[in-house]
Amino acid sequence: QVQLVESGGGMVQAGGSLGLSCVASGRTLSRYAISWFRQTPGKEHEFVAGINSRGDTRYSDSVTGRFTISRDDAKNTVYLQMNSLKSEDTAIYYCAAARFPNAPRVAGVYEDWGQGTQVTVSS
Repeated sequence: QVQLVESGGGMVQAGGSLGLSCVASGRTLSRYAISWFRQTPGKEHEFVAGINSRGDTRYSDSVTGRFTISRDDAKNTVYLQMNSLKSEDTAIYYCAAARFPNAPRVAGVYEDWGQGTQVTVSS
């Protein structure tokens, strides 16, 4: 079991930027694929971005070109840099860990989840 804690959320005007961090404890993340999901009221978790142990990344179509995911295994941390934010990006953002060679887009396969951090983008 790995514990994940997200931070960096807040309120920002449309067009602005936020950087999120996901810090892990309990075990190292070097063999895990780590992804960010987001959720709004009444909706399922939406895949945002993922990164595997090799540093290969993948993004949802809605955030490609605006968001960047990265990892620092020495710090047991995964980051999500969000630029050019839109009101549709407003959600609770979660990081999750899966023991897969690549980062799946299906939320159900992830082993551990953080508690989330709120991102609010004002228009």
